[in-house]
Amino acid sequence: MSRGAERGTPPMIAKAGVVGAGSMGSGIAAQFANAGIPVVLLDIPAKEGPRAAIARGGVERQLKAGGFMHGDAAALVTVGNTEDDLGKLSDVDWIVEAVVEDLAVKQALFRRIEQVRKPGCIVSSNTSTIRRAALIDDLGDGFADHFVVTHFFNPPRHMRLMEIVAGDNAGTDIVARTRHAAAIALGKTVVMARDTPGFIANRIGCYWMAMAAMEALRLGLTIEEADAVAGQPFGVPRTGVFGLFDLVGIDLVPHVWKSLERALPQDDDLQQFRLTQQPLFRAMIERGLHGRK
Repeated sequence: MSRGAERGTPPMIAKAGVVGAGSMGSGIAAQFANAGIPVVLLDIPAKEGPRAAIARGGVERQLKAGGFMHGDAAALVTVGNTEDDLGKLSDVDWIVEAVVEDLAVKQALFRRIEQVRKPGCIVSSNTSTIRRAALIDDLGDGFADHFVVTHFFNPPRHMRLMEIVAGDNAGTDIVARTRHAAAIALGKTVVMARDTPGFIANRIGCYWMAMAAMEALRLGLTIEEADAVAGQPFGVPRTGVFGLFDLVGIDLVPHVWKSLERALPQDDDLQQFRLTQQPLFRAMIERGLHGRK
């Protein structure tokens, strides 16, 4: 009998999989390992050297960044690539998608995952802005029944919040298992969110970040002045707005904020602050200045 089943609680996750080995995906994999859960971490094949080099780089990134509670936990992560090793997901209990914030890319991946996942396996997306309904469009009822959005926050080891979006057609047992594993195994504070663009945190936070940054630049404040004002008197958060962009990654702007701009109506307040068109942010991205991540 699975752990917890005797007490009427959902069974714990025995093995997990994460697809996408960027800072977020590799951090999620590390958090599974921190919980003692073996995890498969996949990314696209490297163009040179070992084909699993990108996923291996994600593990090394977490070792350097402190994503693992102890370096020995990295041994629980099995790396691979999405062309040769997708079959390694066939015996896992929960697959987390953490690839680029692009609907077409995610849906193409889900169609491939559906071919290898075992019955009852949870599939979730770490999307921060794309609605669950759009993600599962044309993927069938069987997939939708096992699919939820699980929005982690970066870095996954330290940020306790997780938003879960289940919609109307996710199985109640799948939702219960996801919530239980997130809270008990991964140490998350779970908030159930509605299936709206940006959910809760990003719907508020992305607007605040775009407005604060663009207003500061419009008023001629230096980066240091703007962060000193926002970070201490207002305290949301202590980094200040530009420090927060530096932390989460400036390269997310074309993906996360653009996704919201497309999804929200033109009379929404966020449309007044088109961060994707802001010259400073565009110039930094073009120069490869993506922040501390």
